[in-house]
Amino acid sequence: MIHEKKLFERRKNRTRFKIAKVTTDRPRLSVFRSKNHIYAQIIDDQKHSTLAMASTLDKDLKKKLKKTSDVAAAEVVGKLVAERAVKVGVKEVVFDRGGYLYHGRVKALADAARTAGLSF
Repeated sequence: MIHEKKLFERRKNRTRFKIAKVTTDRPRLSVFRSKNHIYAQIIDDQKHSTLAMASTLDKDLKKKLKKTSDVAAAEVVGKLVAERAVKVGVKEVVFDRGGYLYHGRVKALADAARTAGLSF
């Protein structure tokens, strides 16, 4: 039986391969979620640099949030990363969910980023 970590890595690699095959001109919105926090980065793969980022560990967000591991926290992070991306001049991205399923906190982050001005 294959270990869960290996299955996760296979899903992540499959997602990243499809993203790299389809698009090269748009940056990607990468999501990482842990048990207690959620992180989002907008990465330009051509320049190998991070354009914008947000997480539940940001000082201003930490004070506002009651809990950092729920859907409401993911929505706030999605909105914040979208606002920071628009400031930099990024409006179109590719959503990289990694190996995570598109539901719960990941979906909430994506929907909040869409409503805040990003298109994907």
